[in-house]
Amino acid sequence: MMVIYLINYLVIINIIAFIVYGIDKLKAKKGKWRITEATLLLLAIIGGSIGAWCGVKVWHHKTLHKKFRYGIPLIIVIQIAMIWYLLKDTLQSYI
Repeated sequence: MMVIYLINYLVIINIIAFIVYGIDKLKAKKGKWRITEATLLLLAIIGGSIGAWCGVKVWHHKTLHKKFRYGIPLIIVIQIAMIWYLLKDTLQSYI
């Protein structure tokens, strides 16, 4: 049951992260108030790293910033390792 909640959470937070990166890119183009880099990175850290990475790639946003270019992929790797570690016993029972 925990796996289903985790999957639902990750899907939702990644969609939110992707959309927020798109909104920030749109605001950047229009010269309007921006979403802080801390907020964008926080979305990646709390589970939206794949959505954030897709947002960087699709919207071509924050591509010159090292913390986004290298930080988000590093967060993805760490999160995959954490999920595997936490769920390895549960996942083995499905196999």
